[in-house]
Amino acid sequence: MAVKVGMISLGCSKNRVDGEMMLYTLKEKGFELVQDVAYSDVAIVNTCGFIEDAKQESIEEILELVRLKNEGSIRAIIVTGCLAERYQSEVMKELYEVDAVVGIGGNKDIAEVINGVLEKKKVELYPEKDQLPLCGGRIRSTPFYYTYLKIAEGCDNRCTYCAIPLIRGRFRSRPMEDIISEAEQLSEKGVKEFIIIAQDTSRYGEDLCGHSLLPELLRRLCRIEKLSYIRVLYCYPERITDELIDVIASEPKVLKYIDIPMQHCCGSVLKRMNRKGDRKSLTALVNKLRDRIPGLVIRTTLMTGFPGETEEDFTELSDFVREMHFDRLGCFAYSIEENTPAANMKDQLDEETKRHRQNIIMEQQSMMMVQTNSRFIGKKLNVLCEGYDRPTQCWYGRTYADAPEVDSKVYFITEGGEKPKIGEVVSVAITDSLEYDLMGVLQPK
Repeated sequence: MAVKVGMISLGCSKNRVDGEMMLYTLKEKGFELVQDVAYSDVAIVNTCGFIEDAKQESIEEILELVRLKNEGSIRAIIVTGCLAERYQSEVMKELYEVDAVVGIGGNKDIAEVINGVLEKKKVELYPEKDQLPLCGGRIRSTPFYYTYLKIAEGCDNRCTYCAIPLIRGRFRSRPMEDIISEAEQLSEKGVKEFIIIAQDTSRYGEDLCGHSLLPELLRRLCRIEKLSYIRVLYCYPERITDELIDVIASEPKVLKYIDIPMQHCCGSVLKRMNRKGDRKSLTALVNKLRDRIPGLVIRTTLMTGFPGETEEDFTELSDFVREMHFDRLGCFAYSIEENTPAANMKDQLDEETKRHRQNIIMEQQSMMMVQTNSRFIGKKLNVLCEGYDRPTQCWYGRTYADAPEVDSKVYFITEGGEKPKIGEVVSVAITDSLEYDLMGVLQPK
């Protein structure tokens, strides 16, 4: 009888892709994959270790598996991902019920690790980070109509607050031909939306030829006949070139949506973050993007409470958010991360101040979203249907303005008995707006 393996994958979409590749390896080796880890022989927690909240979530999931193991539901627990890579032997030392801890470079050896723990061995495996595979098959965990396409691994930006270079290593671009080949295969299987991801997608190709190959990659992806939509995430502001703007503007398959993690707008704060730019340059970039790409949706991520952030710095950030009126925005309070330069900076702010400033930014964004959403009432929008929500008795989906898991939704009812198909693009007449989401009625075909 085949050994049953289940996985809980936490954190970002990039970590999700790593987990999908491990699942493919296990299936090829003859293991049986189960969706509910409670019914597995071996449970894998593919952890996140980026910020404190994510680390705590990973630990809580491990402790829940420890409970299942003590009850006899599962036989072994394996910890992979960023937490395993970052803390290595500390994980097993603190959580002795764990049977194996595998750094990211050991993902390719996951089958051998499972065989080892089933023989009652305690396994710790920490190869070099650059042994993490960039290419290979995967068992997709997303719905059939969209997928993440990871084009690079690691990061060379060295932002002072960020532990990713310590965890994931140097920036490594995936070969373009391999990306194109995977996209062709997946589009043949019915995938409609490809979401381009990396720690810094705009840097793609710099390590291969000295300049960004992202525009060329997007053009080549657009030539795939059955590929419908391309969404681009994680473009650093200083690397958004005229060439990239032209591609987004001119290629119909590239959604008019871009994710730009700005973090702040105050020049002195950005300098301490080892980031480039200031309010003037960021404002110019946003205006340029909106001028040259009609209908563009801009998503950004900001941080409050970075060491040394003064009231004046925060006021500048708050004014900037109001002035720019971002279509989508997330804000996080600064988290002290061990072994990063920012952790040792003077003028650390207290948690209450950091969280208070975060709440102010999100309250501002909430009020602006109400204004933005009200403009859609009475209009018809194309919505990618994603499912049915039983509590509200509504169908729901996303417009081109919304990336999965992080952005808004459109909830809609049907009249006359017509039911949409999941993965189908339908027309919805918007009748009401919520804080972030929209409500509407399905229109007849």
